Amino acid sequence: MCRVERIFDHHVGQAWIERVPGNGRERDELAVEEPLEIRVDGTALAVTMRTPGEGGGLAVGFLAGEGLIGGPADIANVGPTADLAANVVEVRTTHGLRRDPAGERTFYLSSSCGVCGKAALEHVRQWAPPALAAPPISADVVRGAPEEAQRAQAAFARTGGLHATAVFDYAGAMLAIREDVGRHNAMDKAIGAMLLADRYPLPGAFACLSGRASFELVQKASLAGLAGIVAVGAPSTLAVELARDRDMLLCGFVRGDSFNVYSGSHRLSG
Repeated sequence: MCRVERIFDHHVGQAWIERVPGNGRERDELAVEEPLEIRVDGTALAVTMRTPGEGGGLAVGFLAGEGLIGGPADIANVGPTADLAANVVEVRTTHGLRRDPAGERTFYLSSSCGVCGKAALEHVRQWAPPALAAPPISADVVRGAPEEAQRAQAAFARTGGLHATAVFDYAGAMLAIREDVGRHNAMDKAIGAMLLADRYPLPGAFACLSGRASFELVQKASLAGLAGIVAVGAPSTLAVELARDRDMLLCGFVRGDSFNVYSGSHRLSG
C-alpha cells in the first residue's frame, strides 16, 4: 500500500499513483480525511470524518446546526482539550446545551452523510428562528455566487475532492468560505466561522453550495437564520419541502446564466 504523505496545506496530502495509460509512477494530490471528536463540557458528543483545519468552527457550527446552541452567547470557549488529545476539539458552554441530546441518536457522521434519514421537520420548526423579512437577492447575485466561490476553493482546485460552502450577504459580498471532504462539514465550518466572529444568526445572508442541496444542509441553513441556499447541483424532495416550510429561497442547478427556483421566489429580484 502506498503511504499518503501530508504536505504544507493541512487540507491536502500526496500519494504515489500509476496513471493509465502512462508510464511509471507520479505523485497525486488528495484531500485529507481524518476523524474529529467533538466534546462539550468534557463529554464526547460526536465523531465526524472531516478535512483537518477549522475544527473550532466545525464544532460550534455542528452544535448550532443541531439546535444545541443558539448563538455566540452560549459559547465560553472552544479549542483543544486540557490534555491536548489529538483529533479532539472541546466546546465549553456558558450554561450547557439548549437541550440534552442523549437518546436522540448517535452522532457518528461520515464525510458523505450528515443527518441522513432523520425525520426532523418538527425538530427544525421547534428550534429554528422564525423566518425573517430580508432585502431581496438579485438574480445576478445568484448567478455569480458559484463562480466567485469556486475561485476561492484553493484545495478543490488541487485535489478535485472537496465540497465547499460559501456564505454571502444579500448584495453578493462573500462573508466566509470553507472546504471539507464532507458537504455538511463545509456548511458547519462556514456557519461556525460566522458564529465565532459574533455574526449569528444570519438573516438576509445565503449559503452557496458546490454540490447538491440535501435536507440536512437546508436544516443547518434554517437554524442559522439564512434567507436561502444557492446550489450548483440538485435539491432533494425533503430539502424542497423544508425550504418551503421555512419560507427560504432554494435555487438549484445554478450554472452560467440559468438556474431553477424551488422555493422562495418572492425573495428574488431582477
